[in-house]
Amino acid sequence: MTSHKFSRRTMLRGLGVSMALPWLESRLVWGDEPSGNQKTSEAPVRLAVLFAGNGFHGKEWWAKGEGKSMELGQVLGPLEPFKEKMLFIRGLYNAEALKGNIHSSQTGNLLSGAPLASGGDIRSGTSVDQLLAQSYGRSTKVPSLVLGCEKANPSVHKNYSMLYSSHISWSSPTTPTPLEVYPALAFDRLFKDKVGRGDKSVLDAVLADATDLRRQISTSDQRKLDEYLDSVRDVEQRIEQAGKQGELQGWRPALDKPDIPRPPEGIPQNIADHMRLMCDILVLGFQTDATRITTLKLNNDHSSLRFPNLGVDYMIHHLLSHSDTADWLKVNQFFVEQLAYIARKLGAIQEGERTTLDNSLLLFCSSMLTGSHDATQLPVVMLGGGGGRIKTGRVLDYRDNPNRQFCRLHLSILDKMKVRVEKFGDATEPLAEV
Repeated sequence: MTSHKFSRRTMLRGLGVSMALPWLESRLVWGDEPSGNQKTSEAPVRLAVLFAGNGFHGKEWWAKGEGKSMELGQVLGPLEPFKEKMLFIRGLYNAEALKGNIHSSQTGNLLSGAPLASGGDIRSGTSVDQLLAQSYGRSTKVPSLVLGCEKANPSVHKNYSMLYSSHISWSSPTTPTPLEVYPALAFDRLFKDKVGRGDKSVLDAVLADATDLRRQISTSDQRKLDEYLDSVRDVEQRIEQAGKQGELQGWRPALDKPDIPRPPEGIPQNIADHMRLMCDILVLGFQTDATRITTLKLNNDHSSLRFPNLGVDYMIHHLLSHSDTADWLKVNQFFVEQLAYIARKLGAIQEGERTTLDNSLLLFCSSMLTGSHDATQLPVVMLGGGGGRIKTGRVLDYRDNPNRQFCRLHLSILDKMKVRVEKFGDATEPLAEV
């Protein structure tokens, strides 16, 4: 890990706003000062965990082969361009998920491997993303960004709190990390000094500082800065427009149209818009080094989302998952498309000799393999090179390995990001093949 602190020198500033800069070749970023022949700072490694509830199509979640010749099941079709940057891992499982009930017990400890309290009590374990945030967060504006596209469910299901189904990130054993489902507030966390919606655009607030910076950097970095500022403006404008479309996610309401004006800062009612905005905010967080740790929960386990954008509006996600239909496959691919979109955007950002994707670890997973609640093995895909520390383009199969704990992968991630612990959850050694 780098040891420098988050510095004013890495920022564009305006009244009530601070905007971290992307990696610029002609300027030392992330806080370092030049001395002699010192080179620019090396980009850090980032971790993003994407979660999709209720598993996937039982016959179309698979991969075989390696590199360009790797073959993918239909669920993974959107990842075809990224086969050489992918690890497909099968056979890992979470022992604690086989205890208790379904859904809650299969989700609340996915990133910790900890036993869960029953009876409506709340107790899990500190998740791997938050353990990393304790170290990496000291160097960034936002220690970790925890995003979601479906609100938390506070009810109880079969003697276990449904908060377990709503949270994969835990700051402590008794504290699920607050889940930000509002794109505007997530955007504010990255760019505003005080979280809260203001009248002035973030870009308008930092315009003078940005103009001054352009005079100090190379022509190629000026283009990179302009592209970055354009992407921030685009996200701002889309947040302003969110919710104006007529498609509604979640349980079908009694009214076809709202009978009161919709607040402008609410959750986008088109689930495709909502997910895409959250993906863009994740990318901006990594691009600016405002955060290095992000989780994005695309939906809850036992989800109530609907997908009118796909022509699949007759059944909620949870019920749809119980049969391997063409519509279920279509929904699966829509979720995987969000991962592909993030990978494509990160892969287009150059950081020296590598891209941001090369410097990141993207973990895509669910709490069960299929909608029939099969948690005897978990669906796991990783994208990105982890700063050159991951050998990709491979399929790893642990089904016949007696030590196939999912927490061994968490230990591997901690190891690749240079956070050393002797034990995590039920694992005492990382996966050597990763």
